[in-house]
Amino acid sequence: MSAEIDTPKSSHSESKAVRADGDNDVVSLDGESENFGVDEQKLVRKLDRHLIPLVMLLYTFSFLDRVNIGNARLYGLEEDLGLTPNQFQIAVSILFVTYLLFEIPSNLVLKPFGPQRWMAFIVTVWGVIALATGFVRNFGSLVALRLLLGVFEAGLFPGLNVYLTFFYTKRELALRVGYLFVSAAIAGALGGLLAYGIGHLDGVRGMSGWRWIMILEGLPTILLGIVVLFFLPNNPEHAYFLTSEEKKLMAVRHLRQYGFTESAQEFSKKDMMKAFKDWKVWVFCVAQFGADTMLYGYSTFLPTIIKGLGSWSTAEIQLLTIPCYALGAFSYMTIAYISDRRQMRGVFCVTFGAVSVIGYGLLLSNTSAGVHYFACFLVATGLYVIVGLPLAWLPNNSPRYGKRTTANGMQLTIGNTSGIMASFIYPSTDQPRYIKGNAVSLSLVGVAAIAHGLLWFWYARENTRRDKGLVKPEHANLSEDELAELGDESPRFRYTI
Repeated sequence: MSAEIDTPKSSHSESKAVRADGDNDVVSLDGESENFGVDEQKLVRKLDRHLIPLVMLLYTFSFLDRVNIGNARLYGLEEDLGLTPNQFQIAVSILFVTYLLFEIPSNLVLKPFGPQRWMAFIVTVWGVIALATGFVRNFGSLVALRLLLGVFEAGLFPGLNVYLTFFYTKRELALRVGYLFVSAAIAGALGGLLAYGIGHLDGVRGMSGWRWIMILEGLPTILLGIVVLFFLPNNPEHAYFLTSEEKKLMAVRHLRQYGFTESAQEFSKKDMMKAFKDWKVWVFCVAQFGADTMLYGYSTFLPTIIKGLGSWSTAEIQLLTIPCYALGAFSYMTIAYISDRRQMRGVFCVTFGAVSVIGYGLLLSNTSAGVHYFACFLVATGLYVIVGLPLAWLPNNSPRYGKRTTANGMQLTIGNTSGIMASFIYPSTDQPRYIKGNAVSLSLVGVAAIAHGLLWFWYARENTRRDKGLVKPEHANLSEDELAELGDESPRFRYTI
């Protein structure tokens, strides 16, 4: 381990590369406060009005097209295609094979192609694939389309997660990433409602209800892809809705964050490799795997779990999923807002991970159906918090673009490998209790909570060491500008805990 030496802390006036943790002032190169006559809070609200609705729609339809196979199962998909239970699990999980392979490559081409064109392309293509799924006639064609769906959906969530960092600062990011997870909750609830309504088309034009679910949920995605081409800006400079003064402030908003230097916002192979060598990134990946096991297991099989808790009709099962998703969305947005205001991530990941563990414990207990349904609410309360907050936490602590986009891609790729496993831990033969699936989910959510606790402890300790002025010998003689180029490795950088 490298020795560290104690050096005096430099004041803000000594350098242009100051550490600015405040939200209210923009620090200019001459030290003067300059907002270019723009109210920053109004600017952020303007960003929200123009970006968030479109971003939410994108992720809503992405999640809906990915997991609607769980609702289709209740409307005759297995019977029509002659699937065995094992073949259904394969059809669900096979999507993640290509999804995982293309997440990091998709993130790396986001800037060269431009978010506008890249997102429009992948959204339109996966919409066509989702619609075509309603016309499959056998297991082989279903698997082929699920593989293709994974290829084109892979780029959306990691791309949006990085895309939001182009517009929002570290003190604004968790809430905006939160909108993505509200979208997932909306997709879960909307999927149930749509399946309930579309299911009434069973027999129309000689097609089963599940076929109509795939067709009518895929069609809007194609239209959305066209909308993206015209209304999603590549970056603040490209944003049609910003004035020239607002664009200047957008540039300064990022530069005032320590480590967000001009060169740091360009991709470099050196920064990319740092992501692979950073042990903290790998801990985030392990934690994401545990949390995403719960996400995919819960989202895909909640209707099946509820079906096993009592004697309800298909329509009642769909309706009973909606309150769970609503609570999950409310829980996350509340915590994301507090987390951004307090700049605290770890404590919420650990606490709400524990709430979900308790929920799974109740699902495993030999109690009444009412208690088990209550447990579904407990799981949902922690679900989006422990899945979503780390996706803002890791980028917060990676100011250099190359490391940030690679680390975030790794986090999502390894996390999403859980989707392959999650589809197999709830086999229909385990009805009605699904002991194996709930036990595995409980264990892995516990692992995620512990991993986030470790990161919380390390970040807090490292901030304390840096506050004391401890500097590694190789950094002792660097100028302030050189220190700023180190990104999160700089002794001036303070981690979000």
